[in-house]
Amino acid sequence: MADSSAKHWHPTAAYLYVLHLDGPALAWEYLRRHPDYRRDWLRRRRRQEAAECWGLRVLEDPGLDARNAHPAWFPDHDSVVQLYPDADPPPDALVFEFWRIPGDKRLIHDGKRLVLVTQWPGYCVRLAFAPGLGDGMAYVHAIRACVTAYPRYQALVAELDKLVIGAVLATAKPRPSPASLLELHTLQALDATLAGASLREVAEGLFGAEAVAEGWYTDGGLRSKVRRLVRRGKALMSGGHRRLAQFECPGEGRSARTAKRP
Repeated sequence: MADSSAKHWHPTAAYLYVLHLDGPALAWEYLRRHPDYRRDWLRRRRRQEAAECWGLRVLEDPGLDARNAHPAWFPDHDSVVQLYPDADPPPDALVFEFWRIPGDKRLIHDGKRLVLVTQWPGYCVRLAFAPGLGDGMAYVHAIRACVTAYPRYQALVAELDKLVIGAVLATAKPRPSPASLLELHTLQALDATLAGASLREVAEGLFGAEAVAEGWYTDGGLRSKVRRLVRRGKALMSGGHRRLAQFECPGEGRSARTAKRP
């Protein structure tokens, strides 16, 4: 990713897709920029062991951004909707109908089961299919057992509501939130830093030379803002992406450490 001569980070328009990414997709955007992760991807051996260290089931190509990559995280994020065959369905039970699921669909095998990622403007839903679930079968949604189940129940309901929205063909994108704009600026600043740009060059690329000339103080204003963006980007790339996506962390791997090679 680092190339001191590259100017790929200059056009902000190239980062607009970031404004509508959810937590797991944003986590991927930071992880794929980690130099150690990119080196692990280039190695042809021991990929499974490396994947587990980064919190993935299998390694994903870091050359693909979140629009085309669908990393299989371990453990699953609470937003992944798990579908299982209903062992005792009532007569009026709904049945699983693959082609009635809304959105642009992509089927992925994560090494354990099939996962469907379906997208439409402003939304993304991930469905994990249990072995044995077939088209036309009655099914149930599963929630992982825990002491405080209500937050997971809310996450499941939110994902199911998205499917309802998609079924009625809602296509309007929500207005980007301040948090989304922060992620855009953070990723752009991180790319600039990995490419060897100075803080001032980063500021000029993000906010323009005129703004920098007016607000580039010794220790405050725009300069302080850019410094925080760069620091935040490095922290998210070097393990913070797990917290960003609200993943559980059963153990520490390389992604939970600093950028220095262990």
